[in-house]
Amino acid sequence: MDELSDYELQKTDEESAPAGPGGTRPLVLWIAAAAIVTAGVAAYFWFWSPRPQETPTSTAPTVAYRPVPAPASAPGAAIDVPPLSETDPLVRRLVSALSSHPRVATWLTTPNLIRTFTVAVENITIGATPARHLRVLRPVGPFSVIEDDEVMHIDPRSYERYNGIADAVASIDAAGAATLYATLRPRFDEAYRELGHAGGFDAALERAIAILVATPVPAAPVPLVYKGALNAFADPRLEALTDAEKQFLRVGPRNMRLIQGKLREIAAELGMSVSGQRG
Repeated sequence: MDELSDYELQKTDEESAPAGPGGTRPLVLWIAAAAIVTAGVAAYFWFWSPRPQETPTSTAPTVAYRPVPAPASAPGAAIDVPPLSETDPLVRRLVSALSSHPRVATWLTTPNLIRTFTVAVENITIGATPARHLRVLRPVGPFSVIEDDEVMHIDPRSYERYNGIADAVASIDAAGAATLYATLRPRFDEAYRELGHAGGFDAALERAIAILVATPVPAAPVPLVYKGALNAFADPRLEALTDAEKQFLRVGPRNMRLIQGKLREIAAELGMSVSGQRG
């Protein structure tokens, strides 16, 4: 088993493309990943080349949600769950039954699936973005912008790089994903305790889903401004979002809606109440 330090949180650069809004290059696959795993196919969206940052640039958002009772309402399957370090084969088998999408199959080739998902969820709850764990899902092609009459905005073609991820999330069977999570809950709890947290993982998962569901979907086009050598969102409300939320914005409105819709379905199956409203 890898040392726990392998799961430390840091920000890294994904692509050799120009920097995107918020002072980072587009690394939204952590969201897809978080969404997928949350959906039972382990998930939102990320990655670049290493550039450590000790703390997120913004604080975690306040969102309206009601902590789920423990255990959540979805019943688990009556199967023997192996020790945490031996769960990858079982996770791959169970998740493969939920979706045959090739992006799901690609994600399943990565090791330490439960631990990776647990770190991703923790990152979302504090407003940070996971780093190096999902490079296998990084998008093809560079992040790009359009400058028209001295107005700069995100090129819609940049969003299309994440269509496959959003489609993979949308392909998940919500009821099956909830059953999968309930089956593996003891191992998620164990992985969460490895990160130094007391108690179970349910509350962290519900909060992460609530944050993603409450992230505002911007109207197109999305204006940008220069911030030093980087690009930032021109709308101060968007620029004030956490790093995690700003990365989610980069998947684009179409993909955000698909992922948010599936997260709402899964939350309902788990008995979680997420309003989609920022507090």
